[in-house]
Amino acid sequence: MAHLIRHKITNKLTNAAHTVSNKSQAKVSGMFARMGFQAATDEEGLGFAECDDLDYDYRQGMQMDVLRGEEEEEGGEAGGEGDLDGDSHYQRDGKGPRALKSGGSLEEDKPKITSWEAGWNVTNAIQGMFVLGLPYAILHGGYLGLFLIIFAAVVCCYTGKILIACLYEENEDGVKERVRDSYVDIANACCAPRFPRLGGHVVNVAQIIELVMTCILYVVVSGNLMYNSFPGFPVSQKAWSVLATAALLPCAFLKNLKAVSKFSLLCTLAHFVINVLVIAYCLSRAREWAWEKVKFYIDVKKFPISIGIIVFSYTSQIFLPSLEGNMQRPSEFHCMMEWTHIAACVLKGLFALVAYLTWADATKEVITDNLPSTIRAVVNLFLVAKALLSYPLPFFAAVEVLEKSLFQDGGRALFPDCYGPGGHLKTWGLGLRVALVVFTLLMAVFVPHFALLMGLTGSLTGAGLCFLLPSLFHLKLQWRNLLWHHVFFDIAIFVIGGVCAISGFIHSIEGLIEAFRYDIHD
Repeated sequence: MAHLIRHKITNKLTNAAHTVSNKSQAKVSGMFARMGFQAATDEEGLGFAECDDLDYDYRQGMQMDVLRGEEEEEGGEAGGEGDLDGDSHYQRDGKGPRALKSGGSLEEDKPKITSWEAGWNVTNAIQGMFVLGLPYAILHGGYLGLFLIIFAAVVCCYTGKILIACLYEENEDGVKERVRDSYVDIANACCAPRFPRLGGHVVNVAQIIELVMTCILYVVVSGNLMYNSFPGFPVSQKAWSVLATAALLPCAFLKNLKAVSKFSLLCTLAHFVINVLVIAYCLSRAREWAWEKVKFYIDVKKFPISIGIIVFSYTSQIFLPSLEGNMQRPSEFHCMMEWTHIAACVLKGLFALVAYLTWADATKEVITDNLPSTIRAVVNLFLVAKALLSYPLPFFAAVEVLEKSLFQDGGRALFPDCYGPGGHLKTWGLGLRVALVVFTLLMAVFVPHFALLMGLTGSLTGAGLCFLLPSLFHLKLQWRNLLWHHVFFDIAIFVIGGVCAISGFIHSIEGLIEAFRYDIHD
């Protein structure tokens, strides 16, 4: 009996220590999130709110282990099973089930973010390293390219707002309430009741394509920058891409974003240093700026590619529903979208114009390649570090979507679950992750053209997720409450987005075929 009492007291003390430790960890993590340390990483279309969700699930799963342990002890004495009340959701990382208590949910206890923190997330999503390709868009579009930077900001801000409007429906009292939670839910609602899951599949496919293409672009830009930083080395761009991918192989072993989020501040600092160095150098050559080179006519063959580049730099719609749902005051979402896109428009326009005026017709696909060799290597090394540190987020998000769609979709999954009973990743599941990393390498090796790939992605998925689908969904779900000018705007955006998507896609494919032929002959 004494041994049993000592054993129970020891278990109680251990569980209490774990609980205190987990609460402290949650507080520290929340403090760092409020300071922006977790909100600074994925700037090409991935939602930071999703990162916070996953990290919160991880911490909550650990706390539920403690609660479950206590419940099992008490249940053992009473002859019960010791399960918590409510629905139990499986925690993939092997930390145990996540429980929803009756009468509420863990989602309601999540720490909310302010409008400033939400704006920080959006700013990082649309102010990322891919702005380095915007001067190349000005090269082929001139003043029209500058106009498109402004136009894309206005349209993406508007479509972000109407996408959030699709999350709400009026109840019997005429009060709007949130009835949907994600882009996929909106898409499924539009296709119901005839095809209730078709819309979600379309959005998931577009999301996977965009995320994987973002990973490919990171590998391409890493190889390109290293090759141009050390031209005297007997190492080709493809070989540099292979070396970069070798450093990225550990991404296949990621179980959550807890470790990845630690690199977010480093990414932000690297991007800040890069922008400051490039702008400072351009301003030092202000007397040589070639204003006469900024033309009013466009390169008909290459300008559609520039449209895709500009649109791709504004993609953030994927994570906006999650972000708005995590705001303390969702009513401030519209104001937040306006000032973030105005700031992005001004900064992108000035950066693209100043950089193009400095190098004019010699402007390259990645503007840092135009820098003199004395500082090019330093700037490019910062860029490579940022690209490698940013790669895990879109990679992990793509893996999440693929696993949930193909391996963890309940009885509707096409393949068996890639996780074992203990939540451990099976060998063949790990092999699929490694195969995805290798696929990004192969694409980067055989199609090492940054601007063309960026334009193709922007035309294919960027225009679809930012222009076409939001306007179509808004017309379908909210048509009873729309004023005539909203209907006009939605139809106009749908038509313009469709034209831009088709023309940009065709010209990007033609450019890739031409570049591929040139590479073969070379």
